[in-house]
Amino acid sequence: MSSSPGNSPFLHRATIAFFLGLALWVPVANLLLPAESPLALSSYSVSLLGKYLCLALLALALDLLWGYAGLLSLGHGAFFALGGYAMGMYLMRQIGTRGVYGDADLPDFMVFLDWSELPWYWWGFDSFPFAMLMVLLVPGVLALVFGWLAFRSRVTGVYFSIMTQAMTYALMLAFFRNEMGFGGNNGLTDFKDLLGFDLHADSTRCALLVVTALTVLGSYMLCRRLLATRFGAVVTALRDQEGRVRFLGYSVASYKLVVFVLSAMLAGVAGALYVPQVGIINPGEFQPLNSIEIAIWVAVGGRGTLVGAMLGAFVIAAVETLLTAQFPEAWLFALGALFLLVTLFLPRGLLGLWERRGHG
Repeated sequence: MSSSPGNSPFLHRATIAFFLGLALWVPVANLLLPAESPLALSSYSVSLLGKYLCLALLALALDLLWGYAGLLSLGHGAFFALGGYAMGMYLMRQIGTRGVYGDADLPDFMVFLDWSELPWYWWGFDSFPFAMLMVLLVPGVLALVFGWLAFRSRVTGVYFSIMTQAMTYALMLAFFRNEMGFGGNNGLTDFKDLLGFDLHADSTRCALLVVTALTVLGSYMLCRRLLATRFGAVVTALRDQEGRVRFLGYSVASYKLVVFVLSAMLAGVAGALYVPQVGIINPGEFQPLNSIEIAIWVAVGGRGTLVGAMLGAFVIAAVETLLTAQFPEAWLFALGALFLLVTLFLPRGLLGLWERRGHG
C-alpha cells in the first residue's frame, strides 16, 4: 500500500477500538443506564449514530474506488439507493395485512394505484436471504455492466464521472414514476418489523447499530487487506501510472472493473443498513447532489486513507445535523466553503494533519 496517514498502525488500532467500543457501549448506554445518567443515550441518538455509520460505509466504498484506483464516481448514490430499495422491498412485504388497506400481498401504494397483482420483480422479497442477495447483486450487476462498457472503451477521468452522474440521474427520473412499482415520489415507508423484531423498539435499534458498526469494521478490514495484496498494489499503480501498468501487460479494464463492482456492492450494503434505521427510502436518494456530497466527505477526511473517508462522513454528517437544525438554508453554503478550505489548505484532508504532526 502507498504510505499515507491512514496506514498508521496506531490509527488502524484506534479505528478497530472505536467500532468495537461503539458496538459495546451503545446498547448499555441506551438500554441499561437510567435516562438521568450523563452517560445515557437517547433512542434518537442511537438512530443518528446508526445513520452516521451507514454513511461512513458509503464513504469507504467510494474511497476504495476514487482514493486507490483513481476513479471518481459521481453515481455512488445510485448503488446506495438500490441497496436501500432492496431492503425496503423486503420490509414492505413483511407488513402484510397490517397495512392501511389490509392486503396480504400488495403494498399499500399498489392498492391505492389499483394494481391487481404483485409485479414479477417483487417476487422473492418476502425472503430475507433473497433480499440480502439482491442487496449485493443489483448494485453489483449494474456496476458490472456499466463498468464493462466504460472501461472497455477506456473511459476515464472527468468523462467517467459525468457518465456515472448521468446514470444516477436517469435512475432518479425512473424511480419517481408510479408505473415503476417502487412507490413513486413517496418511495417505501411505514415499515413494521425486521425478522420479526419491531423496528420501533429500542432493542431493535440498538441491535441494528451493533450490526452496522461490525459491518463497517469488517468492510474496512476487507478493504485494507485487499489493498495490501498484489492486487491492491496494481490498483494503486493504476491511479498513479496507468500507462505504465498497461505497458507491463496487466488488464487495466479488469482491475478497474473488479474494484468498481466491489465498491458498488459495499455502497448497496450501506443503503440496506440505512433504510431500517431511518424508516424510509425514496427517489431523493438518487439525486446527483447526494453523490457529489459523498465525494466531499472523502476529500475532507482524506482521499486514499480509508479511515479518513469514514472520518469525513462522520464529521460532515454531524455538522449537517447541527446546522440544518439551526440554519437550514445555510447548510449548502457551509458545505461548499468547507470543501474549498480543505482543497486549498488541506489537500490530503483531515488525516493530512496527522501526517504533518509526524504521526503517519
